[in-house]
Amino acid sequence: MNRREFLAAAGGMAALAGCGGIPTRDDSSYGAWDNHSHIAGGPGKTPSERVDNLLKLADRVGVERLCLHLGMEVSDKNTSPTPGQIRQDNDAVLEAVRHAGNRAVGYVYLNPNHLEFSLQEFDRCVRDGPMVGVKLWVAKRCSAPELDPIVRRAAEHKAVIYQHTWLKVGNGNGPGESTPFDVVELAKRHPDVRLLCGHAGGDWERGIRAIRSTKNVLLEIAGSDPTSGFVEMAVRELGADRIVYGSDVHGRSFASQLAKVRGADIPDSAKRLILRENLRGLLAPIMKAKGIA
Repeated sequence: MNRREFLAAAGGMAALAGCGGIPTRDDSSYGAWDNHSHIAGGPGKTPSERVDNLLKLADRVGVERLCLHLGMEVSDKNTSPTPGQIRQDNDAVLEAVRHAGNRAVGYVYLNPNHLEFSLQEFDRCVRDGPMVGVKLWVAKRCSAPELDPIVRRAAEHKAVIYQHTWLKVGNGNGPGESTPFDVVELAKRHPDVRLLCGHAGGDWERGIRAIRSTKNVLLEIAGSDPTSGFVEMAVRELGADRIVYGSDVHGRSFASQLAKVRGADIPDSAKRLILRENLRGLLAPIMKAKGIA
């Protein structure tokens, strides 16, 4: 069967479902909040045009709210941005968030190699602005002490703290690229602060085990293939209340990342936690403080 035949058959099955021919399931209760979205890589000349396109895609698959990271472009050449580049990226996200209204929130992009500027940028975008979280990428490994002032400032204002992580084979991680083990080291220095371990470390079997005993670290599942057993293992080892859905769109699709959760052999209650309720809980204190619905 080729793709067209498969889609035609799927359309017929959907029609039968409406007539009682096959059982249906109401997925309306599984609306998702996406922890990891980018305006980079999508169509549009401005942040507003790009977030409009993202929201059209989100509406097709039941994604209710987006957390936007970085700016108009994401490039390996820009792994340790200058203060000017950081401000430019954050300005793009600010424009997108303001245009999207209650459909999107922003995470301020910071570079610990420019610590004083990063703290000032946090104040501009989070303390005095609409952003609700911190995005840390690959400029400096998060086990470094330069992260401590950022974590303390974010915790003071109830901001979500997201750290990209990966576990790479071959040539290994870049010099500033964190692993889940770095997140664990940072979390142990801040036991009262909850941290998001991005991408489950890429190598999710190792990433899940790395953070298992560090209860203030949550696992974000964005960005890898929708491999069978991934989410099931995470729920078994960590509990559903420590897992957060994200897509990494446009680097990945909404659909492939939602499939990890919606297709997982876990209870419906666990799916609701992962897709929406855990992130809502993390964001609730700062959103309430800012008066965001």
